[in-house]
Amino acid sequence: MPDLLFEIGLEEVPARMIASAQAELLRRTLALLAREHLLGGSDAEAPASDPAGRSYSTPRRLAVLVQDVLAQQPDFTEEITGPAVNIAFKDGKPTAAAEAFARKSGVSVADLKTITTPKGEYLTAAITRKGRSAAEVLAVELPREIAALYWAKNMYWRPGKPERFVRPVLWLVCLLGEEIVPVEFAGRRAGRVTYGHRVLHGEVPVVIGAPATYVSQMESAFVFVDVEVRRQRIRKALDRATRAVPAIGGARWREDEALVDAVTHLCEWPDVLTGNFEPAYLSLPEEVLVTVMRDHQKYFAIEGGDGKLTAHFLAVTNIALTEENAPIIRQGNERVLRARFNDAWFFWEFDQRTPLADRVALLANVTFQKDLGSYAKKSERVRALAAALIEVAKIGAPALDAEAVDEAALLAKTDLTTELVKEFTELQGIIGGLYAASQGLSSTVAHAIYDQYLPASAGDAIPRSAEGCILGLADRMDTISNMFALGMEPSGSKDPFALRRAGNAVVRILAEANLWLSLKDLLTASAPGEELRARLLAFFTERIEFYLREVRGQAYDVVQAAMAAGVGDLRDLCARSQAVSEARGSEDFLAVSAAFKRMKNILAQAEFAPSRTGEHNYDRGTPEGDLQIKYGEVLSIVGRCRQFQDYRKALEAIATIRPQVDAFFEKVMVMDPNPEIREQRLSLLAKIVGGLGAIADFSKIVTAG
Repeated sequence: MPDLLFEIGLEEVPARMIASAQAELLRRTLALLAREHLLGGSDAEAPASDPAGRSYSTPRRLAVLVQDVLAQQPDFTEEITGPAVNIAFKDGKPTAAAEAFARKSGVSVADLKTITTPKGEYLTAAITRKGRSAAEVLAVELPREIAALYWAKNMYWRPGKPERFVRPVLWLVCLLGEEIVPVEFAGRRAGRVTYGHRVLHGEVPVVIGAPATYVSQMESAFVFVDVEVRRQRIRKALDRATRAVPAIGGARWREDEALVDAVTHLCEWPDVLTGNFEPAYLSLPEEVLVTVMRDHQKYFAIEGGDGKLTAHFLAVTNIALTEENAPIIRQGNERVLRARFNDAWFFWEFDQRTPLADRVALLANVTFQKDLGSYAKKSERVRALAAALIEVAKIGAPALDAEAVDEAALLAKTDLTTELVKEFTELQGIIGGLYAASQGLSSTVAHAIYDQYLPASAGDAIPRSAEGCILGLADRMDTISNMFALGMEPSGSKDPFALRRAGNAVVRILAEANLWLSLKDLLTASAPGEELRARLLAFFTERIEFYLREVRGQAYDVVQAAMAAGVGDLRDLCARSQAVSEARGSEDFLAVSAAFKRMKNILAQAEFAPSRTGEHNYDRGTPEGDLQIKYGEVLSIVGRCRQFQDYRKALEAIATIRPQVDAFFEKVMVMDPNPEIREQRLSLLAKIVGGLGAIADFSKIVTAG
């Protein structure tokens, strides 16, 4: 069976868009082949991870290579349904409807069969369709898959033509074995000609003989099409270049996976050079230096054995370095970096001529959102909200510095008026914290300002201080609640104000910080009106579920069970869900969970309301009495454990009720014909479900059977 190679040649694609498009093209190609019965031995839709398919990419190309593709679709028979029998036949003779269906199906009326469906009897016909050649299928279907690729931004480039793509398509390659498949898209017709490295290979065509030679032929043209090969070459080159840095013991390049990923998608033939800058620049804050190198120049910082930055950097090039070109390339990179550092140095000194306190008035000229006014107004709202949160949080942490939180809230956004943040927007907040420390403000205020946007992603820590956590919560809750009040909550894939990310940060702080604050406290302080609070609660419930499942890695049923018992106190919720997650492997616990499900079903079928629960004491030695006594003992243990959030011990105690539960259901008929007896037994079950369900709704735990 032949292999399939398909390559799309493009003008340079932004690095951030390549990986997802590469994966999607492979997924779509495999799905197409499976759907059209062209994958060897497969007639079902193949997963994107199918080992028969490989994907490749560089800034100038996307490609897939699929092994063992059938050259021809197999013939296949399908059964189609026609008219109802009572319409197709009258008095035992075929009507025009039956004859038309037979003619359409290519069979005689005598070959038609009858099937019985819920709607009655219908005629069917078995039609054998002859398979098409793979080339014919691909020529028709591949252009549709290309057009359907998702890009964050598309463009038109041919006047009057309908196709849109991320960048203009320059060439197409499509080979099935050694044969060309005539795929056409955007005015380009596929052949076997591709192109190598723009500089090292020029415009000399590369003629691909067969899919199996694609990778090696491209390497001969100075292109590593395999992303992982480029990534590993870059890492090894970074290590090698760092070891060659003179006079630094224990030097290492600062690990940055996101930057490695970015430069991997920016080059086709990577190499690494070492550059230097004047040690005087090291007097600038490390955050400024690293941001300039990383975000603006895609350089890697080098640090010494003590973890401090050195006056060197590493640059990944898209060309092989030689003794002739390396000095020229190094000099150009050093010159650009020096200019950037000079700008940063000037801004650092210039900005501090105006203290942060004097910049507060300038925030009136900086718009936060057109309906919510300026950052000056936002700062005042955040101060008021932070003060309300402090009042609650101080109950559990009297040492919280309310004055520091207020000062930090007042100054938090003032760095938006600085030249350094205008030039390097990535440093928002960080610069404010650095300026606060440099201008003699307390470390509590400086750290709170510096950390106000943490956590910005799943890999970030939460703010280092309780005051910083309060500021971060107040800032985000002001944004979220006011956007919801304006009707701008996220919808589907649309979230222009990144409210989901802000919500994720709120959940993480509540769950991980040592604060005496609940979600209810936040909603009460930030959202006026029950309707708005209800919408915000629904929003945060989704964020909490996301946090427990994606960040803490807990199973869906565990998350549902724990959340059903309440989401107000997130630290308590995390402790409960973790305990349930650890306990669910116990046979007794799973048995009790199954029993809880049975109890809830009985109560639901009986339409038993908790308000009907009454008091009745059963005799010891009866199934009801033994269960009632055991429940009381377990409830007492659970109550003590809840005070210290020792939910593991609480669940161990709950699991010990299994024998009494088993005996109860084995010997007792809950729905007794006697209304009084039935009510008493239902009341007992309702007490157990309500009392022990305060930790989790165990009926939601998935059990065998």
